[in-house]
Amino acid sequence: MLLIKNISQVLTLRGGPSARCGAAMSDLGIIEDGAILIRAERIVWVGPTRELPAGESNSHYEVFDGVGLDLVALPGFVDSHTHPVFGGTRSDEYDLRSQGKTYQEIAAAGGGIRASVRQLRAASPEQLSVRVERHFRQFLEHGTTTIEAKSGYGLSLEDELKSLQVLAALRSRSRLEVVPTFLGAHDVPDEFRDSRPEYVRRIIEEMIPRVAREGLASFCDVFCDTGYFQVGEARAILQAAKEAGLKLRIHADQLARSGGASLAAELGALSADHLEYIDRRDITRLRKAGTMATLVPGSTFNLGLNRYPPARSLIEAGVPVALATDFNPGSCFTLNMQIILSIACSQMRMTPAEAITAATINGACSLGLSERLGSLEEGKQADIVLMNVANYREIPYFFGVNHCVVTVKKGNIVINRLERT
Repeated sequence: MLLIKNISQVLTLRGGPSARCGAAMSDLGIIEDGAILIRAERIVWVGPTRELPAGESNSHYEVFDGVGLDLVALPGFVDSHTHPVFGGTRSDEYDLRSQGKTYQEIAAAGGGIRASVRQLRAASPEQLSVRVERHFRQFLEHGTTTIEAKSGYGLSLEDELKSLQVLAALRSRSRLEVVPTFLGAHDVPDEFRDSRPEYVRRIIEEMIPRVAREGLASFCDVFCDTGYFQVGEARAILQAAKEAGLKLRIHADQLARSGGASLAAELGALSADHLEYIDRRDITRLRKAGTMATLVPGSTFNLGLNRYPPARSLIEAGVPVALATDFNPGSCFTLNMQIILSIACSQMRMTPAEAITAATINGACSLGLSERLGSLEEGKQADIVLMNVANYREIPYFFGVNHCVVTVKKGNIVINRLERT
């Protein structure tokens, strides 16, 4: 049992499991000088410290007392778009982009996703596991308690299974909660460049049935964009995945208006991600379908581009918006959700409150986990982070800083940086 009390602000995000849209994204349900009472893995009470139920501050509880500290408590970040399974970095491409090469030019020369495919295929499961486990620890240290984790750098049955099996093994022992996604349709591998239909067939007839049968993924994703998978190919893959019992996500309209967002709405995908090139028609379709718009502005920032997803238009139209890191070795090598909040506020004109909502309860909704995660309410899982700031607005305001000092996952303190001081 754990009692957290005398916290300057507790951001409850109360309001039930539904996605927050429009003005509701600004309501953080703030409790000043708050306290949270936890039994086992669940929150049993949240409120002002002065109103703690009688007898609940006794020695039966492990007590974390924030008196004398400036701390803000909020739900653990739910990072709903990551690519953490890879065999090495692509720092050479970062150098090339700084010299003026574009993402597309590097990919056309054999870099990009295809470079990561070569690295992953050469890595053993043990090598991958060591690397991914290190990333998982860093997620927790920065306040992220749940991630969606994609495969997608194997692009063969053997190597996609290898990636998903590494995730499955780590899920059983990591404190980080991991939702696996199959992304065999990330790109067409070199050996099928001249026979795209055959690769699509293998995804549909070999990879998806095997992944679903072995329970290795909750979702199926497709990179539906110019130079990658066309709408017809993506539709066939996602329909096969849906029939196999997998839920749907889609990389959509990142590089051009390619029809991915409309396809997500058509198929009832839980989330359409990226969305830099969507227009008003796409926004209307997403709103009518109830599909989450998961925005990953870190990749736009890191690629040195200036066209960000239209966050304000989406919010004003009533589309629920989530934020994620897009952590990957090529376009966005950060797993710190706090810097994503900063970019969202400064570059997409989201308010700090909207950004926090997008990174917590709406991220949980995009993964179908909002009944359990994403807010600090009675009965919810006790996934809580404490930020060393006096006011929630300071999380994105002091950008590039890790404010997270305590991470609680399922009622247990798993990170406590205050103990080091």
